[in-house]
Amino acid sequence: MRIFDDENGIMNRSLLDIDGEALVVSQFTLMASTKKGNRPSYIRAAKHDTSIPLYNAFCKEMERVMQKLVKTGEFGADMKVELVNNGPVTIWMDSRNKE
Repeated sequence: MRIFDDENGIMNRSLLDIDGEALVVSQFTLMASTKKGNRPSYIRAAKHDTSIPLYNAFCKEMERVMQKLVKTGEFGADMKVELVNNGPVTIWMDSRNKE
């Protein structure tokens, strides 16, 4: 996906184009449902026997495509992650919705 600016300030470069790095952090809380009650429900999040192999496969595929080591968090750990968001851009990608 071309989400990085080129010399004209247009999103025209991919992570590969800019020779970037990747940090993959598992975050089951993205599956939180807040449709009822006062507390989020994580019932739709994949269980460990499904999610850990998917996480590992995703990281390996990223490394294969990028031809470099992909940094990872510790699966299921309480991590403190800091980042600098380059943009005012946040993109939600849903594999079930291709629009």
